[in-house]
Amino acid sequence: MASNDPEHKEEEEITVAEEEDTGAQIAPIIKLEEVAVSTGEEDEDAILDLKAKLYRFDKDGNQWKERGAGSVKFLKHKKTEKVRLVMRQSKTLKICANHLVIPTMSVQEHAGNEKSCVWHASDFADGELMDELFCIRFASVENCKKFMETFTEVAESQKGKEANKDATDAAGLLEKLSVEEKKSDENAEVKEVKEKTTEKVNKVKPAETEKKEE
Repeated sequence: MASNDPEHKEEEEITVAEEEDTGAQIAPIIKLEEVAVSTGEEDEDAILDLKAKLYRFDKDGNQWKERGAGSVKFLKHKKTEKVRLVMRQSKTLKICANHLVIPTMSVQEHAGNEKSCVWHASDFADGELMDELFCIRFASVENCKKFMETFTEVAESQKGKEANKDATDAAGLLEKLSVEEKKSDENAEVKEVKEKTTEKVNKVKPAETEKKEE
């Protein structure tokens, strides 16, 4: 007969719990090994990382279509110092925006919405360059302003990079031309020496021929 005494019931529960805890350890049937996953962002530093929702303008349908919701970043390459905008969907990590930020780009507030802004870009998210008009919406006005300020600063900073690149390319081209001119001078000298040598040989040959005839 079961006892209704609360203390007795508590003792029974403790006993059962102690009996159930055998301390046995069961090894997993399949051992999973840790796999290193490359994101393609290992050589870049994040300048800004914000949560947002992205839209792209569908020209055929003449309407905005949602591209994805997730994390948008400005990534600066450690060596080249070029900056790209990358956005991935939060759950699937699928890329919904991936393009360089160049000096000619500009961003502006979306009409009638302080939490959104728009810009044009040659985007590579789908594996080929596509001219896109993007609109991004943030949870707060502050985040939108921060995004726009960073976007503008990055575009401005790339102007100097482009100027330096042009100067480097020009310097390299001049150096190449100098080397080619030097080679041309050397070739002219070699040609001149060859001509003089040929001239001397031609003068010697008739004398040698006369000796053989005698």
